[in-house]
Amino acid sequence: MNFEKAIEAIRHGKMILLYDAEDREGETDLVIPALSVTPSDVARMRRDGGGLICVSIYGKAADKLGLPFFSDILKSVSLNGHKSLRTLIEKKGDIPYDARSSFSLWVNHRDTFTGITDNDRALTINRIGETVDKVMKGKNIDFGEEFRSPGHVALLRAASGLLEERRGQTELSIVLALVAGISPSMVVCEMLDDRTGKALSKEDAKRYSMNHNMPFVEGKDIQGFRFQ
Repeated sequence: MNFEKAIEAIRHGKMILLYDAEDREGETDLVIPALSVTPSDVARMRRDGGGLICVSIYGKAADKLGLPFFSDILKSVSLNGHKSLRTLIEKKGDIPYDARSSFSLWVNHRDTFTGITDNDRALTINRIGETVDKVMKGKNIDFGEEFRSPGHVALLRAASGLLEERRGQTELSIVLALVAGISPSMVVCEMLDDRTGKALSKEDAKRYSMNHNMPFVEGKDIQGFRFQ
């Protein structure tokens, strides 16, 4: 039931809560379609979430836009003379819950000022959503015409095999978008607990979802969906 409510909310551009798994990060993220985000949504994420406000992008869209994994950028740069960057590259065992991170570039839209305000980040996120939507519909896009890097919005590139390859919030959120039939770019922000200094507990996240009438869905409820 929660899964159906979450899909319906996403179809209507509403925010949901998404929990990955106890054997992974054990975190709940606030999640909303990039095309639908408003400055007040950004304010809620930084206030009630507190983690990084990122945009997950479907791997196929990232390929069309030429958006690499940041770890691959470091590898390329270190091989071309910047040897000091080689020590920054992720090593086996660096991430206890996964083999690699999903981080790609950090960007601002070129029409933003500082890029960090709620208005600026909402603009950047909306335009990312529009860009992904256009490229998925077959349009040729020069990503650099609209965006500059470094910036204040982190892009996350979903694994090519989605949940068959990786079970992170990045892939889970993109699968939800695909099931809902919307453009596959989703905003995710971890919910943190300022009392414990840790991730917000699953129980407190569920309580938040009830108090704010937001569907709460778990990764285990999404595992059966397969997309390429």
